[in-house]
Amino acid sequence: MEQQKRICRKCLTADMDQAEYFTNLHTYIANLDADIKVDSQIYDERLAVCKSCDLLADGMCRACGCFVELRAAICKNSCPYDKWLAQKLEASDLT
Repeated sequence: MEQQKRICRKCLTADMDQAEYFTNLHTYIANLDADIKVDSQIYDERLAVCKSCDLLADGMCRACGCFVELRAAICKNSCPYDKWLAQKLEASDLT
C-alpha cells in the first residue's frame, strides 16, 4: 500500500521543496470557492498581462509581493499598477 504524504500546515515555504510548494498553491487556487473566483478566460487574460510585465519574477509580483496566479484568480483583486482591474460581483452572486 502506498503511503500518503502528509502536508505540514505550519511549514514555511523555505521548508518545502519548490515543486511541492507550487503544487500546494495550484491546489489551493483550484479549490477556491467558485463565487470568489474569476472565470478561466479572465484568469488567462490577467496572467497574460502579468507575463508581459517587467515586474514579474519567479511567479511573484515585485510591486506587491504576491503570487500572481493567486492574485489573478480572485474577483476582488486587482493589479497594483492597474494593468487589470477587480471584477465586480453581481448582486445574484452575493446571495
